[in-house]
Amino acid sequence: MSLKSDLNLDPAKFDRSKADKKTQEFNQKLIQLWKDGPRWYEVGAAEYRKLRWEGKTPLPKPVVLEDGVNMNIPSRNAGREIPCRYFKPASGESKGIHLHIHGGGWVLQSEAYQDPYLKYMADHYQLTVFSVGYRLAPEDPWPAGVNDCYDAAEWLIKNGKEKLGGELMFTGGESAGSHLAALVALYLIDKVPDFAFKGLLLHFGCYDLSGFLPMVEHHELSLVIDLDVMEKYIDAMLPNTTPTDRRDPSISPFFADIRGKKLPPALFTCGSEDPLLDDTMFMGTKWQMYGNEAVVKIYNGAPHGFIMYAPGSIPSVQEGLDDSVEFVKSKIGA
Repeated sequence: MSLKSDLNLDPAKFDRSKADKKTQEFNQKLIQLWKDGPRWYEVGAAEYRKLRWEGKTPLPKPVVLEDGVNMNIPSRNAGREIPCRYFKPASGESKGIHLHIHGGGWVLQSEAYQDPYLKYMADHYQLTVFSVGYRLAPEDPWPAGVNDCYDAAEWLIKNGKEKLGGELMFTGGESAGSHLAALVALYLIDKVPDFAFKGLLLHFGCYDLSGFLPMVEHHELSLVIDLDVMEKYIDAMLPNTTPTDRRDPSISPFFADIRGKKLPPALFTCGSEDPLLDDTMFMGTKWQMYGNEAVVKIYNGAPHGFIMYAPGSIPSVQEGLDDSVEFVKSKIGA
């Protein structure tokens, strides 16, 4: 009898040759789009955000939906408030709150850039989806942005039921937002020990900011993100820091000592054509090593950001959305 591994993976999930034709064609178009468009650091962060809002970057112009509600919540910093935007389910019945943390490399986007996606989550999760507009680098470097996320989580724990009609149940995000959501979960374990998330939705996150895991350098396609643009993001957010500084678990959750800690159940998703693939694989494995529930889903051929593309663009978009809905409903007993 052959010896069996304690870890079992399906190599077909990672085999580039097995990606469906529609996904391969979609990726080739994305590569050309990003090649033709300016990179944010070539024009400056503020100017790129403006261009993005006007639809003058490789990504389409953001769609603003009337259902979205803007509000401000208190900041730990005197004299300022944190902008937020939320959607309630179209059914009118919300079972709780999902704290959404947007992506964009800690530099780009805001709570207002992904209305259709926020609405989709609200309607299908049957939750109020509350997106926090945390401060962005380089204007506000670390830890300004993550502090806003901590403040939003603590405010929702204290005020969610009164102000929004439900209790905080989930947090999550995409890319940089997933990184920040993981930090929020670890922060609350120590800061508010009597609170527990029902689940985390961690989509294609970056969990080691000290120098990047190997796939970032090995991934030769300039497909949405690459080593160059990621280094620029890190330099903007963490100026004047060393790799050793960046291994602090308050910055890189991969370095957190989670032995003996009860972590929330987590859904980790990533495309096999994402430079952050290693981050998802390693963090998901670490989550499980110490008795915590982690569902790791890999979508063959999918690029970085796949779950936020228009449904129907490639098969993995709907697959990822469906998996997220199934995960949420399983945790709230829907």
